[in-house]
Amino acid sequence: MKRLYGLLTLRTFDYYSYFCLLSFIFDLMISKPSIPKGTRDFSTDEMLKREFIFDTIKKVFKLYGYQPIETPAMENLSTLLGKYGEEGDRLIFRILNSGDFLAGVRDEDLQKREGGKLSQQICEKGLRYDLTVPFARYVVQYRDKLIFPFKRYQIQPVWRADRPQKGRYREFFQCDVDVIGSDSLLNEYELIKIIDEVFTLLDISIVIKLNNRKILSGIAGYIGEGSRITDITVAIDKLDKIGIDGVNEVLREKGVAAGAVQKLQPFLKLKGETNAKLMKMEELLSKSETGMKGIAELRTLFSFIRADKISGKVELDLTLARGLNYYTGAIIEVRSADVAIGSICGGGRYDDLTGVFGMKGVSGVGVSFGADRICDVMNQLNLFRSLSSSSTQVLILNFGEAEIKYALNILKLLRNLKIKAELYPDQVKLKKQMSYADAREIPYIIIAGEEEIRANELTIKIMSSGEQKKIQLKDIKSYFLFLKKAND
Repeated sequence: MKRLYGLLTLRTFDYYSYFCLLSFIFDLMISKPSIPKGTRDFSTDEMLKREFIFDTIKKVFKLYGYQPIETPAMENLSTLLGKYGEEGDRLIFRILNSGDFLAGVRDEDLQKREGGKLSQQICEKGLRYDLTVPFARYVVQYRDKLIFPFKRYQIQPVWRADRPQKGRYREFFQCDVDVIGSDSLLNEYELIKIIDEVFTLLDISIVIKLNNRKILSGIAGYIGEGSRITDITVAIDKLDKIGIDGVNEVLREKGVAAGAVQKLQPFLKLKGETNAKLMKMEELLSKSETGMKGIAELRTLFSFIRADKISGKVELDLTLARGLNYYTGAIIEVRSADVAIGSICGGGRYDDLTGVFGMKGVSGVGVSFGADRICDVMNQLNLFRSLSSSSTQVLILNFGEAEIKYALNILKLLRNLKIKAELYPDQVKLKKQMSYADAREIPYIIIAGEEEIRANELTIKIMSSGEQKKIQLKDIKSYFLFLKKAND
């Protein structure tokens, strides 16, 4: 402001001062570019890490016979609302209708300023909250073209109007894998195998937690609050964040009777190994048909797991609830054994999600890998150390117009060998080109000047050691064969 005051009080207001004043005011008017909170830009280095995660996950999905699909970023709100519970519905980003979206809204409705009711009138679409509900819509819409059981994977971004914090974003990618049209518990077992294989390849030690929503329904009935299963599961799902006292307080706020909250405590505090927990649950839920069915399903699933070798730790967690309303059977959650960051993968069985779209009796099960949290875990554990920061393996130096044709021929040969190569585009000093290669961490430099062209050869410089070697152009294939193998 002192600068502005000085310019305004100049006795001799010359053109230069006038230009400076305009420039300063213009600078004040232009705000610094930014992005919405809870979203991120990704640099080249970050994208290489993310692509490594996506490629690893996708490779395992394909190995188990899953097929790719994609769905739109936006869905009709009628598709999304009512599938995630009251809390989930609040986190859906709504999209204003095109054109004059207020045209059909009454003045009295505007004056009441009731956001929920207004959004129903001015918004018909929303950004997808997850990939599972759009997948259910997809299955119903294309049922005549699908072969059941239908095994699909989907890697796309989702959006949630949540409060941004560490490990929680408003825009993030999910890597979903689901099978629909089969009731078999072999599907749950296969998903656990997929989880184990993915995190083994990523070198992340994990704990796989299992539970069953039928058991939670049985517990709700046992404590005399069967009609409040949603309130109970949403509260229990927050146990890790707010503790037992916090869960109890949430339940009381929701109107759950004090006696029912007290009867719930043994379930929240149940300890021991898997079989001991299941035996205790059978004792408590012996009169609940639904609860006993959930226990039987878990026994079967754990029998499959015990008969195989699973790298990660698998444990029964009776406080695991997964707050989404559509889960009906097995529920799965995966956490890093070494980094406290929350769930990095999760999912479960949904018996009739397609039913809300008119296709009854079709059961499915799936899990979703949280690529963003997985990346955060790998960064903290320094698991990306072997990744090169550059996708380019070879840089050909640009010596000028006379040498371009020869250099382009070398570039063509390398790319035919599937070697990732580039030619420096500008005819600048070689020092600048070398600095570019060094900054990009490109491991090999090809020098092809007048001397090399006359001898029909090229000079290869290994950047890590500084070693240089001349080879004949005809030998380029054999020399770079090891790079091709590494690339494959």
